[in-house]
Amino acid sequence: MTDAAPEAFHDRIPEIALDWHRAGKGAALATVVDTWGSAPRQAGSQLAISGAGEIMGSVSGGCVEGAVVTEALEALQDGTPRLLTFGVSDETAFAVGLACGGTIRVMVEPVGEAPQALPEALLADLVAARAASRAVAYEVRPDAWARQLLAPGQDAAADARFRSDRSGSEEDGRFLAIHNPPLRLIVVGAVHIAQPLLSIARLCGYAPTLIDPRGAFGSAARFPGETILEDWPDEALASLKPDARTAIVTLTHDPKLDDPAIRIALRAPVFYLGCLGSKKTHAKRVERLAAAGFTPDDIARIHAPVGLDIGAKSPAEIAVSVMAQVTAALRQG
Repeated sequence: MTDAAPEAFHDRIPEIALDWHRAGKGAALATVVDTWGSAPRQAGSQLAISGAGEIMGSVSGGCVEGAVVTEALEALQDGTPRLLTFGVSDETAFAVGLACGGTIRVMVEPVGEAPQALPEALLADLVAARAASRAVAYEVRPDAWARQLLAPGQDAAADARFRSDRSGSEEDGRFLAIHNPPLRLIVVGAVHIAQPLLSIARLCGYAPTLIDPRGAFGSAARFPGETILEDWPDEALASLKPDARTAIVTLTHDPKLDDPAIRIALRAPVFYLGCLGSKKTHAKRVERLAAAGFTPDDIARIHAPVGLDIGAKSPAEIAVSVMAQVTAALRQG
């Protein structure tokens, strides 16, 4: 097993802000809370700003970012959070990253002890929940700058946003920033398609894991920097505990390897299960699963042949088609 590649900096904005604050640099968090029209970053996108003017992350682009940094530095001086609205006309939108006249609203919160600032302890609790892969919603009420963390089951609106994986403002004025556990892609079979698929998945924000008991296939030389499990697929999946934030793709089309993984996936709440193989191969797979007691509804969860039909030929093109289908399953249900 090899270590996974480090988490991208743009996914660690709360952690970076906390580190800067604890290092004595000062830190502010800027968060997109609403968008209208076309906007390059969705609600929940964040930018961390240090008191020295360092930045990490993004809320938009161009001069919008510059204005947010200026406001953040002022917020660090006066300890007062603020809501900023940026609307850009069609003529100038492209130059600042707001295509087609988009509008965004950005919340800027200094971290610190000022009465309305984001408390260090609350930010630390958020970072701890993220590190433990616990789903948590960060609730802010800008009318009084009251804040709290919500776990699943505590608030109906937050629960709906956990399910849709979307941050945003509620009708009562509060903002809910959703921090779900990382998406996972588990790939069974260290074949050629797996090489570009793992890379594309990582770029899409997934934490990929490769399973193949055949050491010559799942080697670090072929998959540098990836997490590789050499257990049999059923044993590996039992330890990984796939959940509703997990997609599983089987690529070996060898029943001895794929079938145990498919059986576990069908008993788990994974949001996607795709299996490589021709229609004839899948028909035989369906027969085996039916004989094992799986119902037609169970078997209908399988995407096979795997991937969208885009005429893909090369391993990289097939990987693109698979990741596109995974994305559709996640975003369109």
